[in-house]
Amino acid sequence: MSVSLWSGLTLVLRRDLALSLRRPDQLIQPLVFFLIVTTLFPLSLSPEPSLLRQMAPGVLWVGALLAALLSMDGLFRGDAEDGTLEQLLLSGQALGAIVVAKTFAHWLVSGAALVLMAPLVATALGVPVGAFPVMMLSLGLGTLTLSWLGAIGAGLTVGLRRGGVLLSLIVLPLAMPLLIFGANATDRAIGGESAAGALYFLASLCLFTTTLAPFAAAAALRITVE
Repeated sequence: MSVSLWSGLTLVLRRDLALSLRRPDQLIQPLVFFLIVTTLFPLSLSPEPSLLRQMAPGVLWVGALLAALLSMDGLFRGDAEDGTLEQLLLSGQALGAIVVAKTFAHWLVSGAALVLMAPLVATALGVPVGAFPVMMLSLGLGTLTLSWLGAIGAGLTVGLRRGGVLLSLIVLPLAMPLLIFGANATDRAIGGESAAGALYFLASLCLFTTTLAPFAAAAALRITVE
């Protein structure tokens, strides 16, 4: 019996979310890493509120990008190792649609969780509450874009035994614009200035990767599997 495209997307999304909840260590690890990295800076530097507030945008974004990278290597690797990826290819569903579902599930359990934790960390860094909406919006757009970039990198390295390092080398250079404009948006929000320009750029990058990344990742996975 054939399954509609929407039903197939929903099934893959629910399956990946269920698997992630069954492995809480993989869900908690990026969050703990993000918390540790961002709290090490205040401990190692002066606790002066003005200094913490000044470095907060860079600390938040560097910590979020590195934390999100921790779980990207496993985006397709588990399915490739147990044969699920081949079954998905034979299911008759568009591989690009499967990539969309798996990448969005990855973002929900990693990127979205980091965004929700950001206010807690930002409070420790002296970020004013009024800057939280812009900070969370920029992190949401940035982590989602990073998940799309990670899907391409994971598709290229899924067949390698130790592809995590190569994945980081592929994704991090592409993520530099996210770091620059994301930190700029947060910094402007902290200073009470308009962050519209940086947010528009982040949104355009997110839309661009959302459009092209599924096709690129699907092509990489086909090459790897075949």
